[in-house]
Amino acid sequence: MNAMSNDKPPSVYASTLASTLGDENVVCLWENLELSQQKHIQQAIASTNPPSCIVYPRTTEQLAAVIAVSHRHNWRVLTCGSGSKLTWGGLAKGADVVVSTERINQLIEHAVGDLTVTVEAGMKFSHLQAILAASRQFLALDPTAAESATIGGIVATADTGSLRQRYGSVRDQLLGITFVRADGQIAKAGGRVVKNVAGYDLMKLFTGSYGTLGIISQVTFRVYPLPELSGTVVLTGTPEAISQAAQTLRGSALTPTQADLLATQLVSSLDLGQGLGLIARFQSISESVKEQSNRLLEVGEKLGLAGVIYWDENEANLWQRLQQQMHSPATESEISCKIGVLPTAAVEILTQTKMGLIHIASGLGWLRFEEQNQVLAMRDRCEQNGGFLTVMEARIAVKQQIDVWGYKGNALQLMRGIKEEFDGKSILSPGRFVGGI
Repeated sequence: MNAMSNDKPPSVYASTLASTLGDENVVCLWENLELSQQKHIQQAIASTNPPSCIVYPRTTEQLAAVIAVSHRHNWRVLTCGSGSKLTWGGLAKGADVVVSTERINQLIEHAVGDLTVTVEAGMKFSHLQAILAASRQFLALDPTAAESATIGGIVATADTGSLRQRYGSVRDQLLGITFVRADGQIAKAGGRVVKNVAGYDLMKLFTGSYGTLGIISQVTFRVYPLPELSGTVVLTGTPEAISQAAQTLRGSALTPTQADLLATQLVSSLDLGQGLGLIARFQSISESVKEQSNRLLEVGEKLGLAGVIYWDENEANLWQRLQQQMHSPATESEISCKIGVLPTAAVEILTQTKMGLIHIASGLGWLRFEEQNQVLAMRDRCEQNGGFLTVMEARIAVKQQIDVWGYKGNALQLMRGIKEEFDGKSILSPGRFVGGI
């Protein structure tokens, strides 16, 4: 049975960890945290008992030592990077110790000629992009909270957005990982590996596992050359015309790097016009970008849609504002959800909500609601269209009343078996994943 955080004084956890690491500066008692940080962490935990402390290991070896001690004592560990996605998904059943990887943040290797980069998990996404930009390269992900998100957190939550249109998901770009197992042993998979672990594709398993199988400490990604030019076409108008434009775009030879459908309130809040929206970004050599942008604009004109092309700073600002509007709830009571539907059903779904975005090719997207009953009604609609709805961010009371993941597939027993094999004591972020795993 796991130790509860009120079974022993918080100082016992902190002193044990500090002596293990030989460094008091990496352990911070709960009562010494800022109130805003305490509140943010508690939003991720079902139990009213707060964790004893937060630990900031500086190396993979220190991280492994922390987990080994926790494993011996049956301490439940809530893992995070910067904490930007700590409140996503299910509530942790409890946490004796919070472990942050944000100080494990060094660049290991940037093989410019091979188009690969290896970094520690705590490096901020924005910092990595700045490093790559110096060599005219970039990591083709567009996560939420791009300024503060860490690489490990992005992998652990499988967080990328519109760029999946051209470059695929997080796991499609991941070449290798190093992680700490629940027993404190360090393991590797994929690239830069002498011997892989047989039986599982560990990179796919760990992508989107929310820290429930192990703690990622290092990753290797493929990267891409920065494009010569970027331009974004925005079309707005009636659902019927937008649906036709999306269908035409999907079936055409045009190759946008990002392409999304936008709900009416999102369109108006960005001052893009009225009705539903279609936003498509083209990035390539100058001639290609200009030709493709104009061709999509012509498609919109024939359908009676209002259209405009954004360039340079105006374009970069547009995508930044789109992220902010979609992922910065106006009130604490708002509920953010990730959805997936058949791409052909995307317009129908968006006509039934005010605030939302769905990727044209994959049918994945984000919706925001004000009330719990709206979430449940939309989940039904998504499931009727071959999809799903997962509650990502909501007040604790909401997450305690509804099934956050809403998973109805037949793989739950398999997933529990994998959890048992990787974390038999269930000490790693217990409760955050599907089925309370």
